[in-house]
Amino acid sequence: MKKRAGIRSLLAGALAAAALVAGANMALAATTYIRGNDSDPETLDQHKTSTISEAHLMRDLYEGLVIYDAKANVIPGVAESWTVSEDGTVYTFTLREDARWSNGDPVTAEDFVFSFRRIQDPATGAKYATIQYPIKNAEKINKGEMDPSALGVRAVDDRTLEITLERPTPYFLELLTHQTGLPLHKASVEEYGSDFVKPENMVTNGAYRLVSVTPNDKIVMEKNEHFREADTVAIERIEYIPFEDRSACVRRFEAGEVHSCSDLPAEQLKSIRARLGDQVRTPPYLGTYYYALNTQNEALSDPRVRMALSMVIDREFIAEEIWSGSMLPAYSIVPPGIGNYVDNPPQYDWADEPLLDREDKAIELMREAGYGPDKPLELELSYNTSENHKNTATAIADMWAPLGVNVTYNVRDGSAHYAHLRDSDDYQVARAGWIGDYSDPQNFLFLVREDNTGFNYAKYRNPEYDALLDKAAAETDLEKRAEVLAEAERVFLRDTPFIPILYYSSHSLVSDRLKGWEDNIQNVHATRFMSLSE
Repeated sequence: MKKRAGIRSLLAGALAAAALVAGANMALAATTYIRGNDSDPETLDQHKTSTISEAHLMRDLYEGLVIYDAKANVIPGVAESWTVSEDGTVYTFTLREDARWSNGDPVTAEDFVFSFRRIQDPATGAKYATIQYPIKNAEKINKGEMDPSALGVRAVDDRTLEITLERPTPYFLELLTHQTGLPLHKASVEEYGSDFVKPENMVTNGAYRLVSVTPNDKIVMEKNEHFREADTVAIERIEYIPFEDRSACVRRFEAGEVHSCSDLPAEQLKSIRARLGDQVRTPPYLGTYYYALNTQNEALSDPRVRMALSMVIDREFIAEEIWSGSMLPAYSIVPPGIGNYVDNPPQYDWADEPLLDREDKAIELMREAGYGPDKPLELELSYNTSENHKNTATAIADMWAPLGVNVTYNVRDGSAHYAHLRDSDDYQVARAGWIGDYSDPQNFLFLVREDNTGFNYAKYRNPEYDALLDKAAAETDLEKRAEVLAEAERVFLRDTPFIPILYYSSHSLVSDRLKGWEDNIQNVHATRFMSLSE
């Protein structure tokens, strides 16, 4: 009897242990967020980032002076409060006393001074330095005309940061939500140099800290216990999985292996929605899908050729048949619904003409430029890996065929594609997209400034255009400023350095278990505001 009782005791103990292990595994699963991302990052140095997939990572690792909340409202971040001078040019921020880095160090005003100076230092090679040009002397420093110490950012004391602008900038606070406004841990950057981004070296001040990076597999983060609101962060661990193939993310989602996908294959959108219902999210998104035309290329240097290529694109067909109605046809570079703009924004003057009439005009423009079926124009079209981009490129190549345009394709993964556009002149037509960093037309029109080497993929050079943007920057009357920006967009459309094709909607899959995901026009979803139910 004792033996039988012992066996029962052993079995009971084993079952209890198994239950504890299962419970622990369930608890771990409940707090580990498996998050699909557009692609691998090219870099984790916030001053060298340029893609949406990188921005998702930065939002979880760092916290700026101000941040977006779950609904994309600007709210206090490291700064608990701020004041603005009467002339709108001096912002004084008071930093939170409990703001900490992941190693326990306090976040100080000097950390922001160091970061703002570093991004404008030409030696850094920051792609997004122009975003912070409203700060006094930023542009001159970035162009090598002044020392970084002359930047209009200073630490009054450890908890007081003063930023002086060149002129009043109505969207400046929203600018600071961008990764260009994030602080850096000065000591670790100085100690490790470019290696400060490695997991063993990176010190962050956001809700999460970096644990590991495995290219083409996953990026792992865990909760930063020193974060000032760590007790409100429900998700303990994030595994970011890169999905160049959007369909692969959908399959993993349906298998219960992924909690969200950051993008979806548009050609499958209707069937995905039929299967997954309200877990499919497609709200409006402040962005434009476009083709960049290398204006330094011999054939594409002719504005008649660029205009003809734009005129014959059937945007309605692409929006409805390829993107399943999830995108809108675009006839301007600035998307609808943007703030600080005119009531009737510019668009192509032929936008409402029948497509056949547009095609006739485009054929004539090409003939004037010396091209046609008897003298074809050979173009290489580059795009980053995606079934959506492939189908769009194939359709547009067919639409260009009557003009005598023969298309070949160059396909790369996301990080390689954008690095090629930024660092090389060896391309002709390239797919790209821009999501507004802030709700202002300047954030779209600045893309093709001659001095914006990080994003002027068209290599566009037009002093008239740049002068209009400079004039708008100096105008303090918002209505007059909007008119100047509209004039600049009309010049853009006349010259067509980019071909606007579609206005974005964001496409996401969000598990019913993931709580706190709020649809918003910026498509920003910091993990700190979310939780996972069991």
